[in-house]
Amino acid sequence: MNITDVTVRFGSFTAVDDVSLKVAKGEVTGLVGESGSGKSSLARAAAGLTPYRGTISGVARGQVQMVFQDPYSSLNPRMSIGAAITEGIRVPRAQRPTELARLLELVALPASYTDKYPRELSGGQRQRVAIARALAARPQVLIADEITSALDVSVQGAVLNLMRDLRTELGLTMLFISHNLAVVRYVCDTVAVMRHGHLVESGPVDEVITAPRHPYTRALLDAVPRLGRA
Repeated sequence: MNITDVTVRFGSFTAVDDVSLKVAKGEVTGLVGESGSGKSSLARAAAGLTPYRGTISGVARGQVQMVFQDPYSSLNPRMSIGAAITEGIRVPRAQRPTELARLLELVALPASYTDKYPRELSGGQRQRVAIARALAARPQVLIADEITSALDVSVQGAVLNLMRDLRTELGLTMLFISHNLAVVRYVCDTVAVMRHGHLVESGPVDEVITAPRHPYTRALLDAVPRLGRA
């Protein structure tokens, strides 16, 4: 997916200002920055959820799926887990039960969860359902927007490990958004750093972390004890 000269405005406020970014096929690109940096606005533009100026190419229409920060608000509380996931499945009706079982297995949830409702699940389990629902459409690009920040610390690692496993198993192309460079380093191949709607630095994740060029990147590193200080 190629994001070229993309600008996102909300009235007179410019959330994203002329940003270009490549999300290489089969790789995980991290997008990092503090709250208000514009990273989520850029992600929503890439997913077709927010109007923008510029060009987003290299991906078919409707082939970008997004997993949001709050797994509870992104799921319909009146729909069972099975119904929520099946809603996004794009295979013939007769094949949907088999596909639903495959998706639940991918995100390490038992088949018995198909009849449960979001209120019956933990935050980590609900986020796994949201990931399965996004994967149901077999997207060319998966966007993960701060998918662990609303979860208890005890389950954040399990969800990050799941994303790493899914990337390996499915060869996923991902845009992974976080404010935490430690998380980005664990999950991503490359990273782009945003500040005040601008892209200030990008490159291979280990290169950016071990030898940051921009003062803002260094400030983000300073917020994560011992990261990049081998």
